[in-house]
Amino acid sequence: MTMSRIRILPLTVAAFTLWVATTYAGERYPAQVSVCFVPGEDCTSKIVAAIDGAKSTIKLQAYGFTSQPIIHALQRAAGRNVEVLAILDKVNNRKYSGATLLLAKGIPVWIDSKPAIAHNKIIVIDGHLTIGGSFNYTKAAQDRNAENVTFIDSGKVAAQYSVNWKRRLSASQPFDLPGTMSTRKGARN
Repeated sequence: MTMSRIRILPLTVAAFTLWVATTYAGERYPAQVSVCFVPGEDCTSKIVAAIDGAKSTIKLQAYGFTSQPIIHALQRAAGRNVEVLAILDKVNNRKYSGATLLLAKGIPVWIDSKPAIAHNKIIVIDGHLTIGGSFNYTKAAQDRNAENVTFIDSGKVAAQYSVNWKRRLSASQPFDLPGTMSTRKGARN
């Protein structure tokens, strides 16, 4: 290889890498990020604190949904007139579930039963804070598992998750207790 080719090769690799990163990684957004890990930290309490700080909206997507502290925080938020909306996996489509507890407090719940598993674990708060990670909203996630939670404070990131939330909402069915009829028209934006 000649010297001129040796000098051009790193530039070509760098240009290709930049093209691949921008093409496949999607848009990059500025954000403040914090993380929580179990065992070792109380991630449930950090999620509850974020919910307790909500002022206008909470959009939730969850697979496992049995954490009483998180359910109670969502109920408190609804009591403060925060719009709380939940999309849950079909494993929650039963009489005694987190879905039942939310619905009992007037919180709209939808069941996402189209995919094999609606395995999302996302909470979008006030259009700027997105909570996600491997952490199911369950007691076991806090007490028995190795899990992670990411808190991303970015309106642009929250907007992307909200778009996906709306997409999953359109594929979901309202949750109602057995023997009742849904009177809900749908979620606001």
